[in-house]
Amino acid sequence: MAKEDMMTMSARDMRRVKVIVAVLERRVSQVRAAEMLDLSDRQVRRLVRSVRREGDRGVIHKLRGRSSNRRLSDRVKQRVLRLYRSRYHDFGPTLAKEKLEERDRIQISSETLRGWLLEAGLWARHRKRSVHRMWRERKECFGEMIQMDGSHHAWLEERGPRMVLMGYIDDATGEAYGRFYDHEGTLPAMESFKRYTCRYGLPISVYVDCHTTYKSAKKLTVWEELEGTRPLSQFERALHELGVEVKHAHSPQAKGRVERLFGVLQDRLVKEMRLRGIRTLAQANAFLDSYWPRYNRKFRVSPRNPINAHVRVAHSDLDRYLCIKSERTVAKDHTLAHHGRLFQLQGTITTRTVWVHEHTDGSLKIIAQGKNIAYRQITDFTPKRRSHQRSIPSSWIATSNHYSSL
Repeated sequence: MAKEDMMTMSARDMRRVKVIVAVLERRVSQVRAAEMLDLSDRQVRRLVRSVRREGDRGVIHKLRGRSSNRRLSDRVKQRVLRLYRSRYHDFGPTLAKEKLEERDRIQISSETLRGWLLEAGLWARHRKRSVHRMWRERKECFGEMIQMDGSHHAWLEERGPRMVLMGYIDDATGEAYGRFYDHEGTLPAMESFKRYTCRYGLPISVYVDCHTTYKSAKKLTVWEELEGTRPLSQFERALHELGVEVKHAHSPQAKGRVERLFGVLQDRLVKEMRLRGIRTLAQANAFLDSYWPRYNRKFRVSPRNPINAHVRVAHSDLDRYLCIKSERTVAKDHTLAHHGRLFQLQGTITTRTVWVHEHTDGSLKIIAQGKNIAYRQITDFTPKRRSHQRSIPSSWIATSNHYSSL
């Protein structure tokens, strides 16, 4: 037999041949053969006719070894590879497939594209080996717990400034949200949490790491040790006042959902902003407004319990709590120093201590005995600098000159 006429039979084909031969020898009925092969009676009758006419080759599909009628042409393949080299050279096959469909109107499966890239040497398989850790089940309800963190990354590559993405992801659904800032700190954390709350509502708990923004680094006092309490960071204090529980993770793997979110965004979001030529923080945040709905439609999952655990609150209530609160002492001339600035308090004040509230929009409020105090900033104020050099009495100088002349 010629080599080109040879065709390898699979284990399934050999099993079918054995059963169909038994049917032809009347040792097994067609109904029983259909049960054994998990086929319909009609398919068994067709196989019986094919084996009677062609022998063992009758069980082999007639299209085996032939190209599919849905096979893409070489011209399309070369165009896709050319576009990948010029425009999507560092995109993964899945993201490149989405961009080819969205921007170039080329319909192709991600597995076909992966095969083409592997064949052309433009992509390599990546195997990740991870340490085994205990699996934690997702929360039941949307808003029961959100994971929050800041991601420092070259989000704009070389086109713009370094930024930090304050990211949020719901533990039950994977619903993601975030906003860019120029640094990770208390006010960006509060401002981003305020935006999240205005969008979804207050969650039951927030899962964060031990960054000083989220957990105070102050040492416990004797009284705090005796009472079993600890100092709170400004962010913890604000969420505690809002009734939101703050939980701390002691490893990146503990809050793996938000870490994986950053991994996906550092690949996908960076390339999306590159394709759109985004260069500034304002442009990046404007793009995020349209990006999150598309992202969540693709990656969000349904919770086990359909109840939404978020609680809606008024915007004014958020401003009351999501601010940096500092206690200050009022001088005898009714002035107040705060971060190198001097403020003149107006009106009658019967207390020596007041609270300064620094809000996320940069505004300040001075609170005394639960009431807002009017004030104005003294712009010609120059902070006094302490001199580290002690003045030498003139008698010491005279004595020193006397001994030096001896």
